[in-house]
Amino acid sequence: MALSRFTALWAYQSGIGASLREGTVEYEYPICFARRGSFMNGQVTTSLGDLLLPNAIVPRARWKGRKQVLAEMSAVMARALNLNAREVHEAVLERERLGSTGVGEGVAIPHARIEALSRPAGGFAHLSEPADFEAIDERPADLVFMLLAPTDAGADHLRALARAARVFRQERIRAALRQAQTEEAVLAILSPDRTIHAA
Repeated sequence: MALSRFTALWAYQSGIGASLREGTVEYEYPICFARRGSFMNGQVTTSLGDLLLPNAIVPRARWKGRKQVLAEMSAVMARALNLNAREVHEAVLERERLGSTGVGEGVAIPHARIEALSRPAGGFAHLSEPADFEAIDERPADLVFMLLAPTDAGADHLRALARAARVFRQERIRAALRQAQTEEAVLAILSPDRTIHAA
């Protein structure tokens, strides 16, 4: 079964349908924006409340290019999780070399596995200037959700990636995120079940 580089997003050292073809890593885990239809018995996931870190949200990032986006977002995640920024960045870059994490519709979901973590966690940035993540639709990404997971997360990592995809594939959510100007506004969109207390 020949799959595009697009599907490489959904697995990283998972052993799920992994193969090497002409130097490109491909995985048989075909969840992507290009596929239409319902998920989870007709229920569409709208919350990333248990993944999204409130202190890892950048609603108006002025970073330029994928290289800077990955470096800055890695630093944001490292601060939020009390990790070494260099180690996070290196892990993210290592995963990025396996294949593009641009998933189409202006969305990228870079991700990596970090030994020090105990559970998956994510951060979000809306880029003022979209960056090229080599998505299958060739559209540069302005919505970036970075996901980090423990090295032994396995299925939990893949489930978190799939859930993020289900959320970001929804046009109304993407449109709302592009209008959001504050961290609180982003949280209200991606974590509607989270109680937000005013400072």
